[in-house]
Amino acid sequence: MRKTHYITFQKFFHKPSFKPSTKPRPFKTYSFVPFSPLAMLDPTILTIGGIILGIAIIERILERWGVIDLVDQFGKIMRLILPVTFYSALIYFFATFMF
Repeated sequence: MRKTHYITFQKFFHKPSFKPSTKPRPFKTYSFVPFSPLAMLDPTILTIGGIILGIAIIERILERWGVIDLVDQFGKIMRLILPVTFYSALIYFFATFMF
């Protein structure tokens, strides 16, 4: 059976307690900023962006050379590929991003 230890109000406020009532526990800290700009340097994202940029540059070069038929075909293909690639890269980015 435990003995009850009585302490007066003045002693409680003017004297430190005999032992700490709780032990400090280690705890994990998390950042409140869930996004880091360095996360965009993922090699997969950079490769996809480089391929799309390369196709756009090739399309402009062909337009300057006057090969309008080929540019028109590139335009039709890119009209489908660009949104699919963008949304796929966005889903990949958030699926592999460590929160």
